[in-house]
Amino acid sequence: MDNVKAEVHVVQNFINGTFVAPTSKEYMESVNPSTGGVLAKIPSSTKDDVDQAVKFARKAFTEWSETSPQFRSKVMLQIADMIEANAEELAQLESADQGKPVSLARRVDIPRAIYNFRFFATCILHEVDNVTQLQGPSRAMNYVERMPVGVAGLISPWNLPLYLLTWKICPAIAFGNTCVAKPSEMTSLTAWKLAQFLKQSELPPGVVNLVFGFGTSAGEAIVAHPDIPIISFTGSTAIGQHISAVSAPFCKKLSLELGGKNAAIIFDDADIENCLATTVRSSFANQGEVCLCTSRIFVQRKIYSSFVERFVRMVREIKVGDPKDPKTTMGALISQQHKDKVMSYIQLAREDDGKIECGEGVDKLNLPAHCQNGFFVLPTVVTGLTTESRCLQDEIFGPVTCVVPFDNEAEGIAFANDARYGLCATLWTQDVTRAHRVSRKLKVGTVWINCWLVRDLHMPFGGMKMSGVGRESAEDSRDFFTEKKTVCLKY
Repeated sequence: MDNVKAEVHVVQNFINGTFVAPTSKEYMESVNPSTGGVLAKIPSSTKDDVDQAVKFARKAFTEWSETSPQFRSKVMLQIADMIEANAEELAQLESADQGKPVSLARRVDIPRAIYNFRFFATCILHEVDNVTQLQGPSRAMNYVERMPVGVAGLISPWNLPLYLLTWKICPAIAFGNTCVAKPSEMTSLTAWKLAQFLKQSELPPGVVNLVFGFGTSAGEAIVAHPDIPIISFTGSTAIGQHISAVSAPFCKKLSLELGGKNAAIIFDDADIENCLATTVRSSFANQGEVCLCTSRIFVQRKIYSSFVERFVRMVREIKVGDPKDPKTTMGALISQQHKDKVMSYIQLAREDDGKIECGEGVDKLNLPAHCQNGFFVLPTVVTGLTTESRCLQDEIFGPVTCVVPFDNEAEGIAFANDARYGLCATLWTQDVTRAHRVSRKLKVGTVWINCWLVRDLHMPFGGMKMSGVGRESAEDSRDFFTEKKTVCLKY
């Protein structure tokens, strides 16, 4: 089986309901992270392809923006059903393309993509506009209309490819916009498959357009396009800053979900069994390639030594290997370049006098023959660093987490806030009063108390500081993808 030549998928752009080759006729290679072999050929799209997509998106906007919520809901539910009917194929593609275990894609990525369509398809059926009455001499009625913004530029990352692409497409089209979306060039297969479902549904041509390619060409063209008034981006803080600068002259609406350097604060009264199991998961889920992963663990000194001992023992039980193996719980990193970056931070930890408790350089990585060229890194736990170390300041975005002791509540809060990012934090204590008190003082967009990644899509999601601009949820996404218009009628 290992000697069978893998199929190489040839991806096409999806513009105006049709699959088309890039105008450049050039393609880039996308590899399978777990083998290093070529998995797909991706269009190397340019400004010309984006211009074509925008032209058709603008044309489609005229009618789509006037369709009823009931029709939009019906179409989105059709697409959700198609994703669900093809869930296993999508999970296999996502795993091969991104490096995550197939089991994780089955359990998280694909179900969430389905739910994204169904969530927004049903949300729009229950919208209520505000109306007020002015009495006396003024005697007027005021009401608010929510108008779709126009053509939305949607740029999604490689870590949760279909999950986060649909998290952008769904609210955009649900609220009457059309879109030009660019998935990551490293993980385009499930987006390409989604396009096939879009074509089979009753979605009118041009409502959703997918342009594949590099951020520096296709992505830049989307951000700088004068006929795209709204940009939703998930990715690195550096790219988010660039998008802000490029789009500023056009006064575009921006939603930027950027980096994270998330902390866990573990007090000595924590439910330690639940805390340990959850913190292992929050640190190393999806190879640590999730913006919400825990990469700084602050443990009250009284339980620090015992926590580290048990935590390291549990981390060593993580099975790293072939994503197709049902026993695998952690797969490969996205690319050789990213692996090199992660490994450089592990070396930096050594240079900063940190101790590698387990993982790279300490434990042995055993891989099957066909995975020897894959981009695997063992889950690594570091102790002995100060909060000034770059390992506790920079977003590593991989399977590396640092554990630091703290003495009291004030110090724990200070350590957690000592980062330029502010996406999320986890807080472990059985003292309800302290839980509320500490949560209020943490400079992050989400605090999980005695849990992690429990998501209600009605609740706002986003970051503070360098972790981004804006929030996403049923209400927040509606506010972002629509413009409020006040209409005053005097009578």
